[in-house]
Amino acid sequence: MSKGLSLFQKRRRRTRTALASRAGGRPRLHVHRSGKHIYAQVIDDAAGRTVAAASTLSGHEGGTANVAAATAVGTRVAEAAKAAGVTRVVFDRGGFLFHGRVKALAEAARAAGLEF
Repeated sequence: MSKGLSLFQKRRRRTRTALASRAGGRPRLHVHRSGKHIYAQVIDDAAGRTVAAASTLSGHEGGTANVAAATAVGTRVAEAAKAAGVTRVVFDRGGFLFHGRVKALAEAARAAGLEF
């Protein structure tokens, strides 16, 4: 039986605490990845609602758990956020390391016009 938080939970808590201090009222681009899919959503914490969302569940060609799929999700969530009037966000990677699919999603969102 384990005591306390896992390393993932500690990393998630540390990331969220740091985000809260430097967000400055901007919405956050939250990323979740599982073994099969990757999900991204822009959340306005002040209003308590999701502004834009995208995931690999909507049927991406060429696989769902690879860098190409994450790049497509990053582009789609950035386009949806820009359509909703959001251009500046803070990046919430949760407890996931900024590497691989998470990094590909972030770079695609930046290339599509989101600033963070």
